[in-house]
Amino acid sequence: MSVPRSMDKSSTLEYINQMFPTEASLSGVEPLMQKIHGEIRRVDASILAAVRQQSNSGTKAKEDLAAATHAVEELMYKIREIKTKAEQSETMVQEICRDIKKLDFAKKHITTTITALHRLTMLVSAVEQLQVMASKRQYKEVAAQLEAVNQLCGHFEAYRDVPKITELREKFKNIKQILKSHVFSDFSSLGTGRETEDSKLLQQLSDACLVVDALEPSVREELVKNFCNRELTSYRQIFEGAELAKLDKTERRYAWIKRRLRTNDEIWKIFPSSWRVPYLLCIQFCKLTRTQLEDILGYMKEKPDVGTLLMALQRTLEFEEELAEKFGGSTIRESGNDADDADKRDNPTQTVSDIKKKYEKKLAANQGTGSEERDTQKDYSVPGDGFNFRGIISSCFEPHLNVYVELEEKTLMEHLEKLVQEETWAIEEGSQTNILSSSMQVFLIIRRSLKRCSALTKNQTLFNLFKVFQKMLKAYATKLFGRLPKGGTGIVAAATGMDGQIKTSEKDERMICYIVNTAEYCHKTAGELAENISKIIDPLFADRVDMSEVQDEYSAVITKSLITLVHGLESKFDTEMAAMSRVPWATLESVGDQSEYVNVINTILTSSIPVLGSLLSSIYFQFFLDKLASSLGPRFYLNIFKCKQISETGAQQMLLDTQAVKTILLEVPSLAKQTTGATSYSKFVSREMSKAEALLKVILSPMDSVADTYRALLPEGTPSEFQRILELKGLKKADQQTILDDFNKHGSSIKQPSMTAPSSLPVPPTAPGPTAVVNPASASVAASGEDVLARAAALGRGAATTGFKRFLALTEAAKDRKDGPFRKLFNS
Repeated sequence: MSVPRSMDKSSTLEYINQMFPTEASLSGVEPLMQKIHGEIRRVDASILAAVRQQSNSGTKAKEDLAAATHAVEELMYKIREIKTKAEQSETMVQEICRDIKKLDFAKKHITTTITALHRLTMLVSAVEQLQVMASKRQYKEVAAQLEAVNQLCGHFEAYRDVPKITELREKFKNIKQILKSHVFSDFSSLGTGRETEDSKLLQQLSDACLVVDALEPSVREELVKNFCNRELTSYRQIFEGAELAKLDKTERRYAWIKRRLRTNDEIWKIFPSSWRVPYLLCIQFCKLTRTQLEDILGYMKEKPDVGTLLMALQRTLEFEEELAEKFGGSTIRESGNDADDADKRDNPTQTVSDIKKKYEKKLAANQGTGSEERDTQKDYSVPGDGFNFRGIISSCFEPHLNVYVELEEKTLMEHLEKLVQEETWAIEEGSQTNILSSSMQVFLIIRRSLKRCSALTKNQTLFNLFKVFQKMLKAYATKLFGRLPKGGTGIVAAATGMDGQIKTSEKDERMICYIVNTAEYCHKTAGELAENISKIIDPLFADRVDMSEVQDEYSAVITKSLITLVHGLESKFDTEMAAMSRVPWATLESVGDQSEYVNVINTILTSSIPVLGSLLSSIYFQFFLDKLASSLGPRFYLNIFKCKQISETGAQQMLLDTQAVKTILLEVPSLAKQTTGATSYSKFVSREMSKAEALLKVILSPMDSVADTYRALLPEGTPSEFQRILELKGLKKADQQTILDDFNKHGSSIKQPSMTAPSSLPVPPTAPGPTAVVNPASASVAASGEDVLARAAALGRGAATTGFKRFLALTEAAKDRKDGPFRKLFNS
């Protein structure tokens, strides 16, 4: 047995050792060899049989291939034979179809000729019958015959050039012209009274309408136009006369057309409902009435009586509404209650302006004959296109409603004067709001006026009335301005040092708070009023409805009121500040409890702050606190310099008083039960009062270290302040010079003087922007520009560091009153 080529020598040995592991097993070598030789012979026999079989298969394959080739050749021959026969069959079929097609065309032409001749016969007969019927005015039969002839004529559109067809069409045209003249002649008797005498006339006219429908649409338009013009002839004659061509007779115009529609309702039923003859008659009536009313209003030598004008307008609006409901005009519902529901409405309604703009072009174009014809044809050709009756007549009153606006203005101003005179400037017990009743009455009156006007017009007149509302609200702001307490003026006030100071009682403080709340209410409600008006007014004016100027007026009232409140409270501290400077600080022997002036300051704040906190909203009370702190802190600091001389014991006592005043001021938010913004306020008070404490610590420092202490505790101090401190310590002029030279040698951080006493109250710097002129209405009660700028010159330290920086930056005079900070603050 041969070993595989891949088997190496070692593998062969292993295989033999595996087969014959012992000598005894070698006895099986001979049988194994015989078995292997037998296997070899069997394999050789199989190979030989396979070779012989392969040889036989090749011969057979050649024979099969030859047979297949022969079969393919026979198949190709048969296919060519079939193709030849198919071509012969196709040629035969085409020849047969050609003959059939010729016969089919011949049949079609014969059929068409027969049909055309038949229809021509019918047309000739129908035209002759139509001519006979037309001469006898058999309208019902004529209408049906017209339809038939029209259809027959449609079949001969392609034969217009055939003489016989042309002749028939011309004859048919003449017959239609005769029918038109007969129908128009018969309809001319409608309205003369013959229809009541001749019962057959109405039926004949009803049948004639069928004929008109069968004729061209222009015939119907012309017939309806003639009918409407004939109906309105008597209207022109009646109401163009001197007796009835008056504004107070307007209602009789509408009574005339309504009576005409009512009495002729049965007679006018002869017209098909699709013609909508009453509808078209009313359109022409409205246009004619508008023209006549425009002439009446235009030719008046004097202004029309307001009552007569409004009555005529009201009756016109009612009539337009009746027509819109009767004929289904505009689908947009308008009502006199629009102003009442303005707060609830989200979408603006269609107004008189929409109608006016829509039809003014038509009415202007009516001056030309061609335009008039086109407009008239449109009116009659499209009777159901949703013509809007609302405003078609009433819009002509718009240019003449100025007298109404003037009357409204006069009435509103009279009401305002009466309300202000009756105002108690106090709030009744149990009232849920801290707002003056007159303000609510003002807006109630305005809403009633708005309701009246919006029921009449929502166009230019409503916008003019809106301007009146602005004027009224500005006047009310002026009234509020005028009620604020004012400072003393004149020779006596100047002599007593009270010039410009404002004295306020507890009643005055309450009234000022009521004015602040009222101005806030007016500011908010004025904006809502403008939004409501912009929803109901014509879109052309909506963008011009703006109450920002009015809101700025009330913002100025709020600012002036709060500043006046601070002025009044500050004036209560004048006596205590004077008492502080009169205390003999140089001769105090011991430090005791807080001084009496501190107790009085505490009493003043305890009596006023709770009331103000309960009446003012958090934002305005915070503004008041910031103003108060910006005034009292620096003022207390500067008041120390007004003292004559302060000993060490006096300085210790004053330091104790300063800490007491600081504690009192820090407890103000809790006293008012308004802790919103208390953190920033407390930081502000602590910083301002710490300056006074630092000043007193400098006074308490030893003389040899006073300069260093001053520079350390008051880095913003000036040489003039330092010199004044030396005077307070009791140092003589000669002894001061050495210390001052040493102080000036080392220098100080700020060189400009800072001991200028504030003029009553610090006012924040004017916000950037152009300075606006104060409204003349409030100029009489507002401080002069020079006075405001003088107050602004003494701005308290750190006034712009609180959370109300923008509010503090406002004054009542130097403002951009339309787009300035006032508006931005109150709209934020």
